Amino acid sequence: MGEWSWPSEAQLNGIRQTVSEMAGRGIEDVRGGTVSAMTINKGILLGFVPSGDTQVILRSGQFKGEARFRVDEVQCPRKNANDASEIEIDEDCDWGSYARGALYALQSRQNSLVQGIIGYIIGPEGMDSSGLSSSAAVGVAYLMALETANNLAVSPEENIEYDRLIENEFWGLRNGILDQSAILLSSYGCLLCMNCKTKEHKLIHPPKLGENHETEWQQAYKILLAFSGLKHNLTVNPGYNRRVAECQEAAAVLLHASGDGAAEPLLSNVEPEAYQTHKHILEPNLAKRAEHYFSENMRVSKGFKAWASGRFEDFGTLISESGLSSIQNYECGSEPLIQLRQILLRAPGVFGARFSGAGFRGCCVALVDTDHAAEAATFVREEYKKVQPELASLLNPDTAVMICEAGDSARVI
Repeated sequence: MGEWSWPSEAQLNGIRQTVSEMAGRGIEDVRGGTVSAMTINKGILLGFVPSGDTQVILRSGQFKGEARFRVDEVQCPRKNANDASEIEIDEDCDWGSYARGALYALQSRQNSLVQGIIGYIIGPEGMDSSGLSSSAAVGVAYLMALETANNLAVSPEENIEYDRLIENEFWGLRNGILDQSAILLSSYGCLLCMNCKTKEHKLIHPPKLGENHETEWQQAYKILLAFSGLKHNLTVNPGYNRRVAECQEAAAVLLHASGDGAAEPLLSNVEPEAYQTHKHILEPNLAKRAEHYFSENMRVSKGFKAWASGRFEDFGTLISESGLSSIQNYECGSEPLIQLRQILLRAPGVFGARFSGAGFRGCCVALVDTDHAAEAATFVREEYKKVQPELASLLNPDTAVMICEAGDSARVI
């Protein structure tokens, strides 16, 4: 594994000092749970100490106020959790609810928690509500802190399920397990190959280029993050859950046509051959959703081979094709995001670009040649101002476009 560039010792010491003052404890008592969204060298830092009783006390570096509750309080799913389009979240007032969601998930599997935490959570400037797995990252951080405080031995695979409970049951968001799987199972510089149906997974390593292969391949590319200024919670935007429902409708039609109507209506239960045979009977919207799913599976398979061979330009092309299918077949994204993606594709040295996350809020990600990363970042920053001056004005110029490197999985320090 390569050396960690994030978090720095200064960042960790700052968190430790804050929690030490909150809890009246020595800095040496403060633990830290960290996660890297999308396995880049940026992420969530949660410093914490066991509270000594059942009380949970939390503060945030991004949001005002203090969250307080007890681990012996029974947590229930949010109101209207089955209809997430009706859930509204005021992050400034309700940011502590993900900690309650973590407690809900642990309670739902009969874990006994007797110890709360005193904690301080902070993410990188400009990356809250950015579409970079932030909800999964926060959920995992709280899970690991509560588990550590209560001496619970929990595997990464179990925490993937716990974080799914936070998203699916507590919040009512009908998403999958990709984000939390990447956060919990990734390794420095590798691609995580995850079968979300069987939960089987493996790591795809980059090629060994020489004696210093760990630094050589890392020097070949950077990860560019470009922010649009749009911020929407997925639990407020009904578009995401609607797309999931349409995929299930498409699956039901295809399974019925192939004589397997009793199977759960998921596209993962439809054989590719059955899709090719019966796709002509799907109505246009459902046909687009199914095409995105099956073509994406093909791109993923090709992507693993490209990464393992060190063909980063080919991998970037697949990223761009995925982004185009997200727009044309999954019909997600907004005008600013689509414009931002197009700008990234014109930037010098960019191998490929697409939306990050579901495309309903504001970030694009690109793979870029290391030698051109700084030039590309400047180009994107200036060009985006021309097409979206109002949204660009909401962004901090220093963080509107970030140059990142590969990161590692969640860990307690």
